[in-house]
Amino acid sequence: MWLYLFKRILLAVAIMAIAVTLLFLMIRAVPGDPAATLLGPRATPEMRALLHQQMGLDKPLVVQLVTFFGGLLHGNLGIDVFSQRSVADIVFEQLPYTIELISVSILWAVVVAVPLGCYSAMRRNSFVNQVAGVLTVATIAIPSFVVAVYALLIFAVTLRWLPAIGAGDGFRDGLIHLSLPAFAVGIGWVGYISRLVRASMLEMLGENHIRMARSFGISEWRIATRYALPLAILPTVTILGVGIAWLLSSAVFIEVVFARPGIGALIVNAVNTRNYPIVMGVVLVSTFLIVAATTLSDVVNAFLDPRTREKL
Repeated sequence: MWLYLFKRILLAVAIMAIAVTLLFLMIRAVPGDPAATLLGPRATPEMRALLHQQMGLDKPLVVQLVTFFGGLLHGNLGIDVFSQRSVADIVFEQLPYTIELISVSILWAVVVAVPLGCYSAMRRNSFVNQVAGVLTVATIAIPSFVVAVYALLIFAVTLRWLPAIGAGDGFRDGLIHLSLPAFAVGIGWVGYISRLVRASMLEMLGENHIRMARSFGISEWRIATRYALPLAILPTVTILGVGIAWLLSSAVFIEVVFARPGIGALIVNAVNTRNYPIVMGVVLVSTFLIVAATTLSDVVNAFLDPRTREKL
């Protein structure tokens, strides 16, 4: 297990290095002069040249990349050209709001979807299974931003049960403000996870060791929860790790719709103003979260199923 963990961490570091290099080159390839965008049309050539020098854009691209990696090794993501503050401070001020949104969204989705998927597999011919199948497919098909808009109109504007914008003050108020955004982000995952758990459970329930357990007179629900579910949950763990990227992209739209603080609104403003340091800082942190989540899901799978350790 320790050897697998060491190999997986090395692979994650290599992926991060390649991803950061590609992202750096892609951001530099965006059309437009950031100095002209930041300073406005009345800026003189001298002012633009000075800003280019401050941002390091006057140096060759290879030098810019090496300088950026050197800063990363020291925990330096650069300086915001507007506020002259550290990019790391700005990003990590907004990051907890996004992590909070993603965590609550996936938590309530898993709590609802896993039992629903198990029940559908155990009662595959029941009316509840048929209704759940229709609802889960519908939730997968509807985009999160559409759910966000209609949830906002119904629960915040029409019924006035929940607040429409902001993050709230304090723990209780924060949870209330988080209800609609977390619902919009997580609703699609309820259908996706439940369908995945149902398919995996149906496969597991046909295995030989499950038939053996039935021959000993063990109850069907105990067989499902103790013997089938621990193996059937493995694909879900993998999908959750990979799905962090999808969750982050959904959080960008949801934070804009509900006017919540977070890295979503931060990166939208940074892209519009060509604020390279902020864009690179946000993308870098997001990439790290995705790679870390994928690595963690692989390690959890290797812990639950030792056979997967031989695949790396």
